[in-house]
Parts: sequence; C-alpha cells; structure tokens
Amino acid sequence: MTVIVIGAGAAGLIAAGTAAKTADKVILIERNDIIGKKLLITGKGRCNITNSADTEDAIAQYPTNPQFLYSALYTFTNNDIIALIESCGVKTKVERGGRVFPVSDKAADVVKALKKYALQKNVKLVKARAESLIIENGSLRGVKTSVGDFYGDRVIVCTGGKSYPKTGSDGDGYKLAKQAGHTIVTPKPSLVPIVTEEKWTADVMGLSLKNIEITAYDGKNREIYSDFGEMLFTHFGISGPVVLSMSAHLRNIEKEKYRIEIDLKPALSDEKLDARVVRDFQKYNKKRLINAMDDLLPKALIPIIIKIAEVAPDKAVSEITREERRRIVAALKHVPLMAKRFRPIEEAIVTSGGVKTSEINPSTMESKKLKGLYFAGEVIDVDGYTGGFNLQAAFSTGYLAGMNAAQM
Repeated sequence: MTVIVIGAGAAGLIAAGTAAKTADKVILIERNDIIGKKLLITGKGRCNITNSADTEDAIAQYPTNPQFLYSALYTFTNNDIIALIESCGVKTKVERGGRVFPVSDKAADVVKALKKYALQKNVKLVKARAESLIIENGSLRGVKTSVGDFYGDRVIVCTGGKSYPKTGSDGDGYKLAKQAGHTIVTPKPSLVPIVTEEKWTADVMGLSLKNIEITAYDGKNREIYSDFGEMLFTHFGISGPVVLSMSAHLRNIEKEKYRIEIDLKPALSDEKLDARVVRDFQKYNKKRLINAMDDLLPKALIPIIIKIAEVAPDKAVSEITREERRRIVAALKHVPLMAKRFRPIEEAIVTSGGVKTSEINPSTMESKKLKGLYFAGEVIDVDGYTGGFNLQAAFSTGYLAGMNAAQM
C-alpha cells in the first residue's frame, strides 16, 4: 500500500505521519524548500496550535459547513494534537480565549515536532509541484509532478486554499479536484482586514487600540457580531484580532452594506463616561477642546472624535454645552464606519470556499467522485474563526484522511 500526500503543511504532515503507521510507503510531495512554511507565520510567528474548547463548543466556531467536521473533530481532538506535539518534545500553554501556543512562543518548534511525526522511515519527501492526477480507465493511479510521475494506491490532497500564496497556497488543489470531477465553491477571503468607506483611518494609520468593543450590523440594522479586544487602524481601514474575527461574519460584503461601531470605552456606561468627561473638562477648563482630551484618548484620535461629535475643536472647554458634551460621549461610545470590501484574498489568514463538502465523505475524507482520492485541510470548503480553530480543522481532517487512506 502506497499513499501519496500532496502538501506538507498542517494537514499534510499529520496525514503523512498517520498514514505511515499502516501503509508500506508514503510519498510526501512539497513544492517549497521549507516544510510547514505557512505554519511558521501563523499566530504572528507563535503558532496558535488549537483551542482548548470542548469539541461541541468548537464546532460552533466554524461558520461554513460545521456539520462536515463532526467525525474529524471527534476522531482527532484538540487534546490529541496537543498530546502529539508534546510527545515530540514541545510543551504547550493555554492563553486568553482558550488559545493554545507552544511554551517557547516559536512556531518553528511546532513545525519541528510535526516533521518528526511525519517523516518516519517509510515516508519519502519529494520536492516537486503536483501538476495533475494520473487517472487511467477511471481509476486513480498516482500524481504527475514537475520532477516526474509517482504511482500509488491512494492520494491525499492537502494543498491549502488561496491565502498567503507565497507559502504555496495558490489554488493548485482546486485544479486537481476539478480534474476528478469535483465542484469548487468560489474561494473568498476570511479572517481578513476590512476596507472602509471612511478615509480618516489613514490619518491614524498604525494606531492600535486595546480593550475596545466592536459591533457589526447588517443592512437591516441587525447586530451580527460583537466582540471585545484589540484592533488596528490602517491606511485602507481596519485590521487586528477582533476585526479579522468579525470579517468571517460579513458573508455577503459584495452585496450587503455592513455598518460597524467601535466603543472606545466599553467598561464605562454612558453616565459614567459623561462623569469622567466632566472631571476632565473641569481639570482642563482653561484649555481648548482639542487639548483637553489627552487623558481619554490617544492624541491622533482626538480630532477624529471631535469631528464625529460635530464640536468646534478650538472651542474653549469652559464654553462646551451639555448637548455638545453628550455628543462627545456618544462619539466615544459609537465610532461609526462603513465596511466597503475585504482586502485581497492573498492577505487573508484563511480561505472560505474550496472543494464542495457534499462531494466528500465526512467520515473518511474520501472523494465521492473518485475512489482513492482524499482531501484534508483548507482545500475543503470549511473555515473557522480565529483562535486555533482553522489549524485544528486541518489537523483533524488530515488525521482522518491519513488513517483511512492507509487502510486496505
């Protein structure tokens, strides 16, 4: 039994190592010089391996086709990947929101552990680009690559989506899937920065805000997302952890008008914030408004808030009316933005879209179109929110594919 695995990323490394336990031979095809190239940059180079949430709660963190992942997530759990990595010498820790990282904070250590698991004695690593499947008389025979043809009994496609193409995820897997007759759900960016209609974000470009609350509303003014955490202003709009998470909920951004509000002081009610503003204005009552809000806000953001509140920046603090103060408080609690579009898919953390899940057996990851062909990881039309859920999906589907592909 020979199993061919295409792609040595999160899904591919687990698939190869798992298949190697049963198969006579595993051929792992990777186009990059570096194994786990995308893994090395995840979690800002720290690698958010998984999330400590129990499996049922974790399934709710996948907005696209969560039911497809039931078998995979229950077969190979977050505890299983943690145990595997720790057995390879890398200790882990749990941080805010259940995010699991290596104690060393080095993604390279996680990649080293996965390589140790994957590259067993019966695994042959080949540096090549998979160009097409070898299909003879309706049967899968192997893979045609840039360095020659490789024959095997089973093939697992773990090529990733279209995000971060410099790491090798440029849609090659979709071509292989189409060759086997699969439908590809149009790839879209997810967990991606957002371009806003407002241009003032460029004036505060690079400003990072912690402990803010961000809320998104659809065109019917229904709240569709709200979270508390950290964000970043950019030359095109907004980014940062809570913004990336929010983007996964803006499913129809091409057609829908999404309104975003930022609460700069979520820990304070309107009444308490008003009292705070009153104290500051008493403290700086001899100054102009533009110079009286340094205790409340980063300096670069002050003129923006004053403009939103429609109060003259040069007005003396002692002359601010109660109505103007009310508008300032409202501006601090409801900074308005309109989402215009996502940044390009190349800047997305994950791809939403891919091989249609109804054409894959969720219990084995085998194709329903071509016997012996399996899929795992981001190439499938499944995506999750931030917090380690996307990597867990890759590990779990990789394990299920590797285990089943190696069976006689």
